[in-house]
Amino acid sequence: MNKKITIAIDGFSSTGKSTIAKLLSKKYNYVYVDTGAMYRAVTLYAMQKEFVGKDFLENEKLISNLEKVSLSFKFNKKLGFAEMFLNGSNVEKEIRTLEVSQLVSKVAAISQVRKKLVAEQQEMGKEGGLVMDGRDIGTVVFPNAELKLFMTASADKRATRRYKELIERGDDVNFDEILFNVQERDKIDSTREDSPLVKANDAIEFDNSDMGIEEQFERICNLVNQKLSKN
Repeated sequence: MNKKITIAIDGFSSTGKSTIAKLLSKKYNYVYVDTGAMYRAVTLYAMQKEFVGKDFLENEKLISNLEKVSLSFKFNKKLGFAEMFLNGSNVEKEIRTLEVSQLVSKVAAISQVRKKLVAEQQEMGKEGGLVMDGRDIGTVVFPNAELKLFMTASADKRATRRYKELIERGDDVNFDEILFNVQERDKIDSTREDSPLVKANDAIEFDNSDMGIEEQFERICNLVNQKLSKN
């Protein structure tokens, strides 16, 4: 097999980044790292400690407690992917709630939080053979990644996907609230001072507003194979 590459997938919330990344990791036997889960876990910690809420954010308190935040991924054979653990506890379900979604962009905008998580992410990907998705993977975490993708879709399509996902999970949610959350996260992610969400110059843009997972996966696998053939 040729040398393994690093695949960086960035993009807006609810564009299917994690779904594609998981499929790629299975097909190519690569390590998958969901960086969004890491930021969500820190947000959950901040919520538990009452450092963050809808109308407040205790930056300094969270920053001074970051050393107490331990994050790890543990592979679940039954599910076929790694779950997020916060200080030894499985928080995979808790971090996927709308409450966390509403606060995660605030927490992710804190420079000290990003510095801590970027260092951990870079350590995970030292050997290559990695698929990582997030907001700044191709621009900050792995600027030299062999393949960079930037996923986008209309806010309405993304809100609809997120709504269906939460309803199927049994959550009591409101579509308009989810649409507002998607738009608000876009605004915060794209305008924050530290590592804003931008498309890397050498990233391939994927607008999947009207594209199913199978079509996306097939196209992206072709791109991966092209890169692998050159290594």
